Parts: sequence; structure tokens; C-alpha cells
Amino acid sequence: MAAEPLVEKHVGDPLADLPETNGDHKSSANDRRSMGGLMLGAMGVVFGDIGTSPLYALRATVLATEGGLPNHVAVMGSLSMIFWALILVVTVKYVLIIMRADNNGEGGTLALAALAHRSPRMTRRIKGTIGIGAIVGLALFFGDGMLTPAITVMAAVEGLKVESNTFSHLVVPLSLAILVVLFLIQSRGTHKLGKLFGPIMVLWFVALAGFGLASLLRTPSILEALNPWYALVMFLEAPWVAFVSLGAVVLAVTGCEALYADMGHFGRKPIQYAWLFVALPALLMNYFGQGAALLRHPEEANIAFFSVIPHWAHIPMVILATLAAIIASQAVITGVFSMTQQAVQLGLLPRMEIRHTSATDYGQIYVPRMNILLAVGVVLIVLIFKSSDALTAAYGIAVTGVMVIDTFNAGIVAGKQWRWPLIFTFCLFGAMGISDVIFFISNSLKIPEGGWLPLFIAFAVFVGMDTWRRGRRVHLEKVRSESLPLSLFLERADKSTTRVAGLGVFLSSRNDIVPGALLHNLKHNKVLHERVVIVNVVVDDTPLVAPAKRLDVEKLGKGFYTVRIHHGFFEMPDVPRALQEARRFGLALDVDTATFFIGRETLVPAEKSELGVLRNALYRAMAGAALSPARFYHLPPNRVVELGTQITI
Repeated sequence: MAAEPLVEKHVGDPLADLPETNGDHKSSANDRRSMGGLMLGAMGVVFGDIGTSPLYALRATVLATEGGLPNHVAVMGSLSMIFWALILVVTVKYVLIIMRADNNGEGGTLALAALAHRSPRMTRRIKGTIGIGAIVGLALFFGDGMLTPAITVMAAVEGLKVESNTFSHLVVPLSLAILVVLFLIQSRGTHKLGKLFGPIMVLWFVALAGFGLASLLRTPSILEALNPWYALVMFLEAPWVAFVSLGAVVLAVTGCEALYADMGHFGRKPIQYAWLFVALPALLMNYFGQGAALLRHPEEANIAFFSVIPHWAHIPMVILATLAAIIASQAVITGVFSMTQQAVQLGLLPRMEIRHTSATDYGQIYVPRMNILLAVGVVLIVLIFKSSDALTAAYGIAVTGVMVIDTFNAGIVAGKQWRWPLIFTFCLFGAMGISDVIFFISNSLKIPEGGWLPLFIAFAVFVGMDTWRRGRRVHLEKVRSESLPLSLFLERADKSTTRVAGLGVFLSSRNDIVPGALLHNLKHNKVLHERVVIVNVVVDDTPLVAPAKRLDVEKLGKGFYTVRIHHGFFEMPDVPRALQEARRFGLALDVDTATFFIGRETLVPAEKSELGVLRNALYRAMAGAALSPARFYHLPPNRVVELGTQITI
């Protein structure tokens, strides 16, 4: 009943070219209105993380060069590196190239890995590498997911210190209060508040652009930093200092994964247009405005963001920055929930309770267990680091790790599915990969100062997912080896067996063996239902499955049927609802009167387990904490029969 691991899946269709908007429109006016609405929605969800980077990115980059370079060289070089990172990494790599790699309209690390995994003419070793890379990328994403809310909210609240140092002692308590409330309201859903996110973020970007432009016009010579020569000068004058500062430059591009991951919600073009015409210009104006202010007043490097804000606007901008930070945090939390759902469906995590908080938006989900883990982690991070300056040392390494994985998978898709020329693909993605690795190595220098934290979180998540994946494989092999083939069972089905009226539905990990619950029911109750349906739930490596491809129905004779239910890794399985569609395949089922049988397994450690002692114990603990199949598959609780069995693994 569990989903197979990603690296063992080969199900799915080639990349489909889907429309970038929500369907065709009758007129160009309607197109514009739809595009405008999608762009506004994207502003409130997609750009929260990268849109709040000006709070700390240039400040951290300039401070990283402190004492090693003259102020003019440090500011111009840092600004030049940030500019070209936004252009090359975010705009060219993600917005223009990687966003073309949509998995049936969806994006993100897992969706891209699944797309690359089903590319033709690939060796088993490459497919295995893609699968492991997907797990590593997901683990790094979870590590980044705990840091983003902490650093963005603290950086915004720290604006109070600019007004007066008497507010310094309030930064940590206020940050904690905001974050705790944010996690508490997750169970109520955020779709109503989400309508405000877009306008607030538009106001935020307008403020970034306005204040940045006012400062830039006072010192227009700052535009010379557009020349990459200034970045090169840093490396010529102080190579080590410049290399170390790359670890802070990455802070300006954190959130680029969100542009790709949220493509399924808004479409490719609305995100591309919102980035090219709103977010990118506003960010550049603000960064160059900060740089201009630091040329005029080098002593204000510690408050680079607020150095461009007039005194009268400090408190309003602190409030607006805090709202933007909350929106950025919400986007990351929602992303963690979405990734958790995908990981559960792909068999990388145990079954968990996943609630839909909106009847109209499938992306609005709430995962109670992950919400608690995130809340505890974020609170501990705030209490440990106590300032956004300290957190910048921990931030970035997870992002660069995901960037390396995305570049590898996108290169495979470009070469194998888009059929780009081999030399061009190798050179382009090779150059991207080299830059990603350089950023990653630079960030790895921050491990002793705090970079260990996201790596520790990612390592813990990776061990858990890898243990679950390996454990499920051993577990299912054990079940299969001890199961009776269905064909052999059918030969003896009518011999001395009492058949009773009604429909019995048995969930099974595969449809060619007899479910353990069926054998136990026959052994203890001595009866078989008049009609027996063996249901096998399969997760395809596509985000969504078309209704026409949802079911495979096979009539076996003697009242036995097998039904294979397909769904995508963005979907939640609902067995009763899916079975109601079996009528189209000639199998009319009265689901409302059916009895559903599931097995309750007790796992016992073997003397010599393939998993080893520690992994065996961890897997059994994770299996014990998994959500009941009855709840996960939405079975009616008053018509479920659980039959226990013991399995040695």
C-alpha cells in the first residue's frame, strides 16, 4: 500500500507542453486581465523570499570584505557580483531556462528530478544518481525552510534598532511572537489572507524601487558597478576576501527555487513577466540605492537597507518589511508542506495527515506534524542565533546545494528531451554547474560559524528518508516472498469456501499476490465475499493524472477483480472516490455498502537484518508513527476491518 521509491519508478508520460495560463480566453482583454491576476498572485507567493533579500544581502556582502578592501572597491565589487548573480543565476538560469522544464506544468526539485528520471537512453547508474539527488535536494530544502522564516522576520524587526537602540532588547521577543502566531494560524488555512499578499508585496517592491531610486539619483556613479570589471577587481586585489564574500552574494538569490517550484500554481509566463518587469527592476534599484548610500556614508554598512530610508519612513518601512517577511515565511512554510506531500506520495516519508484548507486551491494544504517540527526548529534557531547577522553565516549553503542538483537534472532534460546539441548543452550547463559549485564551496567556509545547522538538518532528514526508502523495499520484498500468488489462489477459490453476499475491498501493495488481510479473513472467518476487489494504489512520476488514466480494471473470474488506481505526487489518494469511477470500465461497485479490509502489521527485527540494527530500529519507529492506511486513503471508518499480522524484517 506504500508508494514505490522514486528511483524504482518508470511510470509516466514524456514531457507535455501545457498552456502557461489557466486556459484559453475569448479576447486579448481577457488575456490581459487573467495575466494581471496571475502576476499579482505570483507577487504574493513566489517572490517573498528573494524579495526580502535586500534586508541583509548587500550588508552581509560588504561586511564580509571589511578590513580587506577599500570601501569603494568593496561596495562597487559587491554590488557588481550581486547584479550579475541576479542576471545569470536567477534570470537566465532559472527564469529563462530551467522554467522550461515543466513536469506536466509543475516545477520544483522533485518534479524536475522525476522529469529527468524518465528521460530516454539513460543507464541505471544515472537514474540512481537522479533519485539520490532528489532526496538530497529535498533534505536541503527542509534545512533551508527552517532558516528562512527566522532570518527574514528578524532582519525586518531589527529595523527598530535603527530608530533607537532602546528597542534592541525587543527584537528577539517580537520575532518569536510573530513566528509563533504564524505557525498557530496554519491549521486555519491562509487562502483568505493570501488575497492580501499580492497587493502587500507590490507595495513592498514599489517602496524598494522608490527609496532605492532616490538614493541612486544622488550618486549616479554607482551605475558603473554594472560593469563586471569591478567584481574582477575584488578578486585581483584580495582574492581570498572576494571568494569568501561569494558566500554572502548567494543571499541575494535565495528564493530562486521558489520561482520554479510555484510554476504549477501560476504558470510560467506570469512568473516570468512578474520577475522581469516588477521584481527584478525593483530589487536592482534598491541594491544600487544601498550601494550609493554606502559610498556616501561607509559607516552605515551595518544598516545598509535602512540607509536609503528617510527618517520619517523608518517605522512604516519596518512594519512593511515585517509584513513582507511574514509573507516570505508563509511561502516557505507552504512550500515545505507541499514538498512533504510529494515526498509521502513518492514513498520517501511515512504516511502523514495532510489536510486541505481550501475547497478551490489544491495547493492550500496543512501538515500538522511538519508544522510542529518547523515551529520548534525556527524558535530554537532564533533563540540560538539571536540576530540576522549571525544567521547569515548559516544561510545559503542549502540553497547552493539545491542549485547544483537542479543544474544537473535540467542538463539531462535539455540534452535528452529537448535534444539540444550535445556540445552546447555540456558547455552551458557545465558553466552553470561550475558557478554553482564555486558558490557552494564559498558557503562551505561558513560551516563552523553556523553553516553546520542547515547541513545537520538536511543530514537528519536524508537519513530518515533514505532509511524509510530502504526499509520499505526490504519490507515489501519480505511481504512478496511470503505471499501466495493470486493465480494459484484463484484455482482453489471455490473449493470448500463459503461465499457471502456483498463486496469486499482489499488494499494491497501489488495486484498479483493475495493480500494478507484476505488470507487472514478467510482463515478466521471462513468466508469470501461474493465479489472481491483487490486495490493497488500506484504513484506515477507526474504531478497529476488525467481522469481517463486513473484506473486499470481487470476481471479475473469467480467474482474477483483487480483495480489499480493511479495518481500523481501532487494528489491525495481517495480510494472510495476512485472506485466509483470503475463503472466506466464495466465494474459497477456499490462503494457505500462495501467492506474495506486492511492489514495491521507488527514489525519484528530479524537476527540479521539488511537494514542493520540502527536503521532497523529507526524504520520500525517511523512505520509505527505512520498514519493509518484507513485515514490516509480516506476509507469510511465505520466500514473498515483491520486484521493484524507479524512481519520479521
